[in-house]
Amino acid sequence: MHAQDLERIAKVALREIGAGDPPVTVTPDSHADRWRIEVGGSDPATLIIRAGAGTTAQFVREQIVTQLAGR
Repeated sequence: MHAQDLERIAKVALREIGAGDPPVTVTPDSHADRWRIEVGGSDPATLIIRAGAGTTAQFVREQIVTQLAGR
């Protein structure tokens, strides 16, 4: 999975949960197959997700929604 793919998935997931279109930055984390997603806007958040080769968009979306719901 590439950073551009994760950014696109994150933006769609944020729109689906009603967060609008905040700025999103995706960078690799220090561990293999882990990514840091920085969500800007009025309620900023930092998410750490797992996504490697073969990871589905649905799995990435579920991680994003779960982490944001737990805030």
